[in-house]
Amino acid sequence: MVKTSPALHHLWQRGCDFLGTELAIMGGAMSWVSERHLVAALSNAGGFGTIACGSMPPDLLRGEIKGTQALTQKPFGVNLITMHPQLDQLIDICIAEKVTHIVLAGGLPPATAIKKIKDAGAKLMCFTPTAALGKKLVRMGVDAIIIEGMEAGGHIGPVSTSVLAQEILPEIRDVPVFVAGGIGRGEAIVSYLEMGAAGVQLGTRFVCATECIAHPKFKQSFIRAAARDAMPSVQIDARFPIIPVRAIINDGSKKFLEKQREVIARFDKGELTKEAAQLEIEHFWAGALRRAVIDGDVETGSVMAGQSVGMVTREQPVAEIMAELVAQAEKALENR
Repeated sequence: MVKTSPALHHLWQRGCDFLGTELAIMGGAMSWVSERHLVAALSNAGGFGTIACGSMPPDLLRGEIKGTQALTQKPFGVNLITMHPQLDQLIDICIAEKVTHIVLAGGLPPATAIKKIKDAGAKLMCFTPTAALGKKLVRMGVDAIIIEGMEAGGHIGPVSTSVLAQEILPEIRDVPVFVAGGIGRGEAIVSYLEMGAAGVQLGTRFVCATECIAHPKFKQSFIRAAARDAMPSVQIDARFPIIPVRAIINDGSKKFLEKQREVIARFDKGELTKEAAQLEIEHFWAGALRRAVIDGDVETGSVMAGQSVGMVTREQPVAEIMAELVAQAEKALENR
């Protein structure tokens, strides 16, 4: 287990107490990546693993929770998408399996979901892109907030982590706030803790963990990539909006642009309705993340990665990554 100095312990004690961990470092919930092996390894190394439920049906989530519990006795959480059509059943499963922390992501959570989680005694975390929404979530009963900047991998908002931290950390003090997006070294962790964060969340840094089940080709893409290779998907026509996704540029990225142009041309000729055209564009990436992570199709699949990917240089055990992050944080504090 990684030992920390009194100075670092003091800085993130609130986060550690909330998570029930030795280190206030959460693993980001990454679909197909954040499953039982990586989640358990993060928790066993003193951090906090989070299962990415994504589009899992209830029975599959139950199996993943039980599988994780078989690999660790430490606390871990489950990330649920608020738009999931079976959200209530997924929450019921988390409660029945005694999951201590639930993260609701992907939009404003329903009041009924918040009540169900709170009544069961689980701790609830939610994402916010603004201080105003964060305060509203706290009033609704959310126990902790996560702020995630555009440097993160996967679906992203328009504002950087450093700006979000400056806007939100001074404004929300009554619950712990965790900072995410673009964090790859301990020095950055310390800077956000000193600004008032209770802890941090990292995703990209853990993709090349030895315990991660991602395909070797997926990991090699991370090891080879520089920060500038992880770019948001591009929207070429305001009539057909897309939710930006940050991923390593590949043939799939280029084909997505071609697909948009082709579909929009067909729409302009009257060959497609607006709804059909939008659907075709949105379906382009269907299954693309799984193809990349599980099957190793890093040419046409979606290699979702944050800009911190340039700091991923080799495959390492989770415990070694944690030790490096803590050592960098401790050195930063010594140099203060």
